[in-house]
Amino acid sequence: MKRITIKDLSKFLSLSTSTISRALLNDKNVNEETRKRVLEAADQLGYKPNLTALSLKSGQSKTIGVVVPEMITPFSAKVLEGIQNIMYPLGYRLVITQCDENPLIERKNLQLLESFDVDGIIMNLCHETYNNDIYQRIINQGTPLVFFDRIPDQSLDVSKVIVDDNIKASLMVEYLIKTGRKRIAYIMGPPTIRNVIERLNGYKRIVSKYQVFDEQLIVKTEGMTFEHGRNAAQQLLQKNIEFDGIFAFSDTLAIGAMNYLFEHGIKIPNDVGIASFSGTELSTMTYPQLTSVQQPLVKMGEMAAELILEKIKDPSKASRTVLMDAELIFRSSTK
Repeated sequence: MKRITIKDLSKFLSLSTSTISRALLNDKNVNEETRKRVLEAADQLGYKPNLTALSLKSGQSKTIGVVVPEMITPFSAKVLEGIQNIMYPLGYRLVITQCDENPLIERKNLQLLESFDVDGIIMNLCHETYNNDIYQRIINQGTPLVFFDRIPDQSLDVSKVIVDDNIKASLMVEYLIKTGRKRIAYIMGPPTIRNVIERLNGYKRIVSKYQVFDEQLIVKTEGMTFEHGRNAAQQLLQKNIEFDGIFAFSDTLAIGAMNYLFEHGIKIPNDVGIASFSGTELSTMTYPQLTSVQQPLVKMGEMAAELILEKIKDPSKASRTVLMDAELIFRSSTK
């Protein structure tokens, strides 16, 4: 079947191709009645715009690249929902890539988005410094870059959407202590992620304040999967390290640890209270349900989209860091 073109619409409506084109681009110089006629005819005839041609005409691709570390948990999906809430009504498309927590794959994804000539990139990185050179190159080329949740080092002038990892981790660990826990382990992710260290610092501040700090209770992991959480709990048990609480960097680490403890007859929360940071739907899909620091993921995505639009509209606009609130949700895993 022949593809319907602007020329076909022009002939059908007895309007010039330039008028048709301006109407499809929502040009303010085209009156509302004409624009409505063009859109109705386009729908009736099955016209599909040539996006490449429109991009050349407008100087924009109307495409935003999104880079996330993983798509296994609901975390990225909820942020994407927020980005879509803002971008889709404005006619933008998203090109979504995930890097499986591998900075080499992240690098290739960024190069791919460069080749697509996207109008901007929103991302959650998987290593604080590994790809700084390509971030800077993208910025220098005039493509706006906005980070959410995990951010690069301070040398990059970019907009960011974050929560206060240090303070919220502190509050959660203090809550665990006030429920009677004195030997609280911190299961941390890779130290190449800024959030991991921020939450570690929050943890250390509180256990030191209450004089219950023990270096043995800090368990380092190479990743943030369920299996990494299981391995962390296994380490604690095999080394005969006494603990009555766990604070985990992520829901996945907490749930992995929880499952391992269950398998070895350790009751939650009676024997060990467990809390995490992220607050995705996963925290409500366990038994008992997981106490967690719940981040406003959809709103985080919406704000990241607003920041990228600011930079697209005015590249000279100063970068901003938006600090969003996160909520401590107390559930059965600590009560």
